[in-house]
Amino acid sequence: MSQKSNDAVAVNRRARFDYEVEETFEAGIQLVGSEVKSLRDGRANIAEAYVGPEGDEIYLINADIPPYSHGNQFNHEPRRKRKLLLNRKEINKLAGAVQKEGRTIVPLRLYFNGRGLAKLQIGLAKGKKTIDKRETIKRRDWDRSKHRLMKNFG
Repeated sequence: MSQKSNDAVAVNRRARFDYEVEETFEAGIQLVGSEVKSLRDGRANIAEAYVGPEGDEIYLINADIPPYSHGNQFNHEPRRKRKLLLNRKEINKLAGAVQKEGRTIVPLRLYFNGRGLAKLQIGLAKGKKTIDKRETIKRRDWDRSKHRLMKNFG
């Protein structure tokens, strides 16, 4: 079974829910032998993965690519750190945005491109503001109490 071009092997649906993605990049991944076979079988999970700069490189961390079932028992470490293949200009832009602006690099989609190369779509994102439900709950309760008081004494 071969992958069609741009068929997603793994999608991180939670990333677009938790973050506001401003810009996307396409990065190659440095894989070892049996990881490619596992990806071609469609066995990968990037839901808990994150991307981070370390030194002059950017790595995909905590992505789960299980060992290939028909391979050697010592295939590869499923959650190992994988180097992303980007241009120096892109690496500097991403690392600068993380350090200076507090942005986050999130993995969005793992797929094979038209040439059959494994690619990772990453996004430069900022966290969405979460609503403080405590204030909302306090306001709602006060409005109810106020309405009851006005009804009883008004």
